[in-house]
Amino acid sequence: MEIRGTARKNSRTKDLVKKIKPGEIAIINHPDLDQVAAESLIKAQVRLVINASPSITGRYPNLGPTLLCKAGIPILDAVGLEFFNALPETAEVEIKDGRVYRQTQLLGEGFILTPERIEAATEEAKKNLNHELDKFIQNTLEYALVEKDLVLGGLNLPSLRTNLHRKQVLVVVRGQNYREDLKIILSYIREEKPVLIGVDGGADALIEFGLKPHLIIGDMDCVSDQALYSGAELVVHAYPDGKAPGLKRLRQLDLEAVTFPAPGTSEDLALILAYEKGADLIVAVGTHSNMIDFLEKGRPGMASTFLVRLKVGSILVDARGVSKLYHSRKSGGQIFVICLAAFIPLVLVLSLNKFFWDWLRLLWLKLRFLLKL
Repeated sequence: MEIRGTARKNSRTKDLVKKIKPGEIAIINHPDLDQVAAESLIKAQVRLVINASPSITGRYPNLGPTLLCKAGIPILDAVGLEFFNALPETAEVEIKDGRVYRQTQLLGEGFILTPERIEAATEEAKKNLNHELDKFIQNTLEYALVEKDLVLGGLNLPSLRTNLHRKQVLVVVRGQNYREDLKIILSYIREEKPVLIGVDGGADALIEFGLKPHLIIGDMDCVSDQALYSGAELVVHAYPDGKAPGLKRLRQLDLEAVTFPAPGTSEDLALILAYEKGADLIVAVGTHSNMIDFLEKGRPGMASTFLVRLKVGSILVDARGVSKLYHSRKSGGQIFVICLAAFIPLVLVLSLNKFFWDWLRLLWLKLRFLLKL
């Protein structure tokens, strides 16, 4: 394989996709490339991905490499940190036989992740799941003791302008299949008009579908300026000690916000805030709820999520994966039946009208005359 082109690098894949242009080469340092990162690279229409780290380390069966392969985007893998550090943020490079050159200088060497290699590495990673699961359970139990205030109510809830009491609330996270699931429930959103909460990039997901978030909750590190300026009320996820790094960005943008100091993830805070503020129903899209989700996010356990779902489960509807259960496809036979059903009442109404029958007799006489019957 020989490729020449402009390469852009960033150690944070979510920041890289904001700057890279279609057809360019993405340089990342992302061990165990996750699904969300892969989907963002696919959406950015990159030509090639060069990963300084192994895209599949074998810890668990991550989904990112498979998605890129199916999208026809090759991955030059495990090129090394020395290569990553030597390359400027933007450079013209040439890739030949797994080697990366800049102005004839060899910077690094890797190998192409073929479908066969990806499948073999994924199968090996599956064998390690029990070991990872054991560590994951231990971490979850240990952190549950620390984060129990999420359930016991020992949190300092922020005051909100947005009324959630006795309202239906939709919480959107930019997680697995969020676009497909959000598309499926659009009719629900239009009919019920729930309060819309975007968790960080989930706010951009709502805007992408022409919806305006009422609340944005998160660290404010992966949400666009457009979403922040949308008029939504802003809640910054702060550390339990009150420090909130996300406030710095909002102050630079001259935006007001309240803080919510608590352990756990920002999506946990969105769910617990809706619950504590008296929501009647919480519908969640794109949230993280299993071990693979959390390993892909780099978290060793899911104590906060386990505790929060334990508390809010009675009013929580998780819409994750609903797009795989329901497909709004109508067959030709179904369309015919629908049209027939709509036509029958019209025929019945007309059959009661005397002028209709007179018109039919006149039409029949004309046809007999023309056809000489």
